[in-house]
Amino acid sequence: MSLTAWLAIAVFATAYIVIVTEKFNRTLVALLGAAAMVAIGSVRGHEIFFSEETGIDWNVIFLLFGMMVIVGVLRQSGVFEFLAIWSAQRARARPFRMMVLLVVITALASALLDNVTTVLLIAPVTLLLCDRLALDPVPFLLAEVMASNIGGASTLIGDPPNIIIGSRADLGFNDFLVHMAPIVVVLMVVFVGLCWLLWGRRLRYDPERAKAVMRLEPRETITDMRLLVRVGVVLILVLVGFVTHAVTHLEPSVVALLGAGAAVLVSGLPHPVYLEEIEWETLLFFVGLFVMVGSLVHQGVISELAGTLTARIGEDYASAAMGLLVGSAVLSGIVDNIPYVATMAPLVYELVGPAPGLPPGQQSLWWSLALGADLGGNATAIGASANVVVLGIAKRNGHPISFWMFTKYGLVVTAVTIGLCIPYVLLRYFVLA
Repeated sequence: MSLTAWLAIAVFATAYIVIVTEKFNRTLVALLGAAAMVAIGSVRGHEIFFSEETGIDWNVIFLLFGMMVIVGVLRQSGVFEFLAIWSAQRARARPFRMMVLLVVITALASALLDNVTTVLLIAPVTLLLCDRLALDPVPFLLAEVMASNIGGASTLIGDPPNIIIGSRADLGFNDFLVHMAPIVVVLMVVFVGLCWLLWGRRLRYDPERAKAVMRLEPRETITDMRLLVRVGVVLILVLVGFVTHAVTHLEPSVVALLGAGAAVLVSGLPHPVYLEEIEWETLLFFVGLFVMVGSLVHQGVISELAGTLTARIGEDYASAAMGLLVGSAVLSGIVDNIPYVATMAPLVYELVGPAPGLPPGQQSLWWSLALGADLGGNATAIGASANVVVLGIAKRNGHPISFWMFTKYGLVVTAVTIGLCIPYVLLRYFVLA
């Protein structure tokens, strides 16, 4: 590797260590790291702003921006208060029952939407619910974001890395359902048990607050039914746009931006109201992170690492699948799983080609990459886009979640889920194929 590549590694490692120590604002560190990459000549303006491989992933940035605007407009109708009270009453205001209900809803919604959109919608409900019952929202938010990453793994549109893999491997919506959904169902059952072990035993039930919540009438929280109906229609159309991506070929970011414009137009709200809901700090953190990771990609650091791994594979596809599954989980916890998959997908393509028509053993490499990247996103606070979004929302609402708090739980969840995927891949694609 060149001197510039080694300097890029040093910059990334330094920024990562500083972010982990939490001594400084992570957004500031990410932006300074991006500036340092430019200063050492590791990446230039063209690569930053216009390259699909090494630049800022504008699809992610504008998807987040558009959905933040829609959520900001929708909040003005009071629908989140309605959902919070409805959820509490369905669970009889029992904390762990509520956690299970919210986790299941999150996982199902993440399979139909993308996981970032889901956590943007569910986090406000969770914060309101916990406020009503005087509960710490952090365990609920952690459980939900991890459920979103697990549930999102089951479909083509559920997790951004799946969209990249589907495009490169020529895999459709039904392919992901057939290959990913069965193991995701198993993982979610196990995850509910993990929720009890990690958080459920420490949740406290307040009978007086529970009685007060049970007496509430959810419909009274809807302050503007007309706004709810109008923006609700827009949101439904946005979701249809996400689901029909394979037919319309409209990027999710374009759909979200069109939806944001439509929501603002039909609402008639003054602009400061919905702009206040945008997590600008989160968006800037992503910008800095994309530039730093893109610099490593541009300098060939990640490709060289992946190439070294693939060179050792040969024809042993079972070992290759296990290496991709575990290796992807590890690396997706270090860098965001979107740029990681964008780098690895071409390498897997060179190794086995498009998925349709491949023998099960060779096709397993694509599914191992998807499972490892999606589930590995739970390992650390910056492993998946949804994680960063939830941490930004939590901090903004006075409930900061540290990098290490997330990671100590995330590593357990990742280890268990990846451990269950190992026999699944071996049995389905090699033993029983």
